[in-house]
Amino acid sequence: MDAAAPPRPHDQQHASRWIILAFLGLAQLMVVLDATIVNIALPSAQKSLGFSFVDRQWLITAYSLAFGSILFFGGRLSDVIGRKTTLQIGLLGFAVASAIGGASTSFDMLVAARAIQGAFGAILAPAALALLTTTFTNPDERGKAFGIYGSIAGAGAAVGLLLGGVLTEYLDWRWTLYVNLFFAGIAIAGTQLLLARERGVASEGLDVPSTVLISGGLFGIVYGLSHAANVAANAQVTGGSVTLASAFSNVTTIACIVAGVVLVALFVWRQVRATQPMLPLPVVADRARGGSFLAIFIAASSMFAIFLFLTYYLQYGLGYSPLKTGLSFMPMVVALVVASATSQIVLLPRLGPRPLVPVGMLFGATGMFLFTHISVTGDYAAQVLPALLVAGVGMGVIFSTSMNTATARVRPEYAGATSATVNVVQQVGGSLGTALLSTVSISAFLAYLTTSLRTVANAGKGASAHHLSATALAQLTNAAQVHGYKVGFTWAMVMFAIGAVVTLIVLPSGKPQRSPVDHKRERELVAV
Repeated sequence: MDAAAPPRPHDQQHASRWIILAFLGLAQLMVVLDATIVNIALPSAQKSLGFSFVDRQWLITAYSLAFGSILFFGGRLSDVIGRKTTLQIGLLGFAVASAIGGASTSFDMLVAARAIQGAFGAILAPAALALLTTTFTNPDERGKAFGIYGSIAGAGAAVGLLLGGVLTEYLDWRWTLYVNLFFAGIAIAGTQLLLARERGVASEGLDVPSTVLISGGLFGIVYGLSHAANVAANAQVTGGSVTLASAFSNVTTIACIVAGVVLVALFVWRQVRATQPMLPLPVVADRARGGSFLAIFIAASSMFAIFLFLTYYLQYGLGYSPLKTGLSFMPMVVALVVASATSQIVLLPRLGPRPLVPVGMLFGATGMFLFTHISVTGDYAAQVLPALLVAGVGMGVIFSTSMNTATARVRPEYAGATSATVNVVQQVGGSLGTALLSTVSISAFLAYLTTSLRTVANAGKGASAHHLSATALAQLTNAAQVHGYKVGFTWAMVMFAIGAVVTLIVLPSGKPQRSPVDHKRERELVAV
């Protein structure tokens, strides 16, 4: 009797697909939570390294700037040299950058480490999503896998706040960076054991001109938007006035955004003319995929309000510790995970993305509306918790459904580029939310405070802020800050509402379609 044929590497990978999902999810979690885990540690890091309030914005900007501008390069790299190799390069680089950041002795060293983190995060994130796309080919299992992965992507930021609070309060701010060594080490070991090392599937190389154009274009756009937020932050520190017009009419802001848009337009022009484009335009033009990209972009832009404003409100308005602030976000995480799993396993196979994503947007808008009712003497259970739960449901539905739909029915050689696009729209959307909502909030804060001080001066017949007691001035400032948060939440609510209308129009009706590639691979793996 002949010995059984040894299993093919892909069969082994398919048999271990759920364990592989755990390691891919860990890699994704590391990238996503690192966008927020440092936020809670910023006051401690600022005290330790002695940098200013305005400078500390760059610790967030450096990460998103490098991440957003290199994502397409990372996606294409995984198509060219292989996804497992690209993923492990990204994990190793991310770990080294985290070690450098944790050992930082100066502000410049810490900013450089954050930028390197973002660069390697941009390399590993598309590879992880592409591996998920090619590992789960059965539509039913794919829905479950993307439900889990979408939960990680949506909840990672909140988990980062909790973990950052725990590490900062009980260890040291440096551990918000050192912790990545554990995450990366486990992910590298797991993927080394379970993933087959496949050769690149792209028929051509990296296409250096296209890589330079898209990386430079995204760098310009993200930098310009981040610079607008820094203009607003600087105005708050110096006591000057700032409006949306002044923040976004800044010469540097305009020049960077215009240059970025021109470079992106040249990239699109090159893709139209190329025989083997880095990102085939039909991938983006497909209604289901294009609508999903729009949904991720809008949700990421609006979601920023939750983490930015609510973190400050809980810590400085209600006096919560870093740990208590992180714990306060956990109900949203639970709601997000449940909604994500339900939408992917039960609803998406039956209904398709069109009813789900717009409804998720309406949940997001409702959550933002509830947040507009916070007050100076707020109550978490009455004012914050209901909004967190509703917003969590919306995020779970939007992100998991959109990520699944955006990466479905993609030719294998373009899985990396498509996955990179998912991350690009999420990152650029988050950067836009950072710039726009921060500027809106600070403008409202300064206007409210100026009006209040003028009212006090008129009532006191010329009394100025210098004559107010410290307690009275603190109360006025706190009221102005809460007003600014509420205005920011209002804008986020409008953005979610627009998202509901846009996705309802763009997304196609009907159940998700299965591609011929999926059918073929399912027949190959039916015995596994």
